[in-house]
Amino acid sequence: MKNQKILAVFSFLIFLWSCQKVPITGRTQIHGLPESELESMSLTQYNQVLKENKVITGTAEANLVNTVGKRISDAAQQLMTEMKYADRVKDFHWEYHLLESKEVNAWCMPGGKIAVYSGLLPVTQTEAALAAVIGHEVGHALAQHGNERMSQQLIAQGLGAGLSLALANKPAETQNIYNTAFAVGAQYGALLPFSRTQESEADKIGLVLMAKAGYDPHEAIGLWERMKQMSGGGKAPEFMSTHPSDDRRIADIKKYMPEALKYYKK
Repeated sequence: MKNQKILAVFSFLIFLWSCQKVPITGRTQIHGLPESELESMSLTQYNQVLKENKVITGTAEANLVNTVGKRISDAAQQLMTEMKYADRVKDFHWEYHLLESKEVNAWCMPGGKIAVYSGLLPVTQTEAALAAVIGHEVGHALAQHGNERMSQQLIAQGLGAGLSLALANKPAETQNIYNTAFAVGAQYGALLPFSRTQESEADKIGLVLMAKAGYDPHEAIGLWERMKQMSGGGKAPEFMSTHPSDDRRIADIKKYMPEALKYYKK
């Protein structure tokens, strides 16, 4: 019982120590793992994904992904510096690759490793809509949602005497949590199965990033309307999903639009 009390107090202190604010939204989050560790693990998995998939190069579509990726990443670097969050991107080494796949998907790993699947482009249709998607995914990386999710799971599972100890002494458990949180590859269909709160937060950050990069954030509305048409009403109810419903997402984007437009310059 005494050890349990000590662990509870230590966990609470870890919780207090690891709380910080998310850029742009200001939400308080738990952040208990070294981000450099996640970036290193992400690079390994990113390279593995590139080996296992056909990387499209030299085409108009591949050039488009590079152009949009560069504009969004430049906007992210500039914005984080202006907002005094430069530490969040100081070790990012941005990469942008178009992968051949029918999946309608894209993702950004910690460290700025971006992938877009070719199946997404018929849905985005425009450069600005692609910017909305990449901005959303980069938003996850800037908000360090992967770190937050892993920290939550480590706390919930009570590994060792705290997060740092779990990371140092329990590599198997930590790796399993990492794989669950990041779910890389076609088998899972999405990089990060975030909660609805994190998805909505990435939408907001993504709107600001695309606006900062010179893309009209209104294009995000058309994108999600096309996504809704694709689903054909076949999605699970919102309360059963880690993502907001299409209608909720579109409504929230419209609500946040005035704030995003403050960053937009044609």
